Amino acid sequence: MKVDELNISIVRHLKEGRKSYKIIADDLGVSENTVRSRVGKLEEEGVLEIVGLVDPETIPRHRIVMVGVKLTTMDLVKKGEEFSRVRGVVSVSVVTGRFDLILVVLLKEGFGLLEFYTEEVSRLEGVQSVETFVVYKSYNLKVPYIF
Repeated sequence: MKVDELNISIVRHLKEGRKSYKIIADDLGVSENTVRSRVGKLEEEGVLEIVGLVDPETIPRHRIVMVGVKLTTMDLVKKGEEFSRVRGVVSVSVVTGRFDLILVVLLKEGFGLLEFYTEEVSRLEGVQSVETFVVYKSYNLKVPYIF
C-alpha cells in the first residue's frame, strides 16, 4: 500500500482505537459497560492513551533517528521534559550509560537533522553533546504521526 497525504490525514484524525468495546467484552466474557468504564479510568489515570500509530518506514520522505544527549546538568527529569516538547521529538528517555537522555525523533522533508539541531536543540541550555543514530531499518517501531 502506498502512503499518500490522504492516508496521513486519516492517521492524524485517528484518536481512538478501531476495536469495539463489544468485541473486547465478548472476548473477555465481561459486559461492554465494564470495558468502557475500565478504559475510561485507564485514560483518566494516564495509563492508557488510544492513538493511531504509523510505521515511519512506510511514509515517504520521513525518517526516524535516535539521539543520545549528554547534559551539563544533573537535572535529568527537567531536561527530559524540555526535550519532550521539542519539534520532532516522539519520545524521551532518561537513561544510564554514556548519555543522559535518549530521544526518538521523527524527521521529514523540510525538517531534517540540520533543522532539528539548529532550530530546536540549539535553543536549549545545558546540552554538552549529542550523538545521532540514523535508523536504517526498524522492527516493530510504530510512532504517532506528530507533524
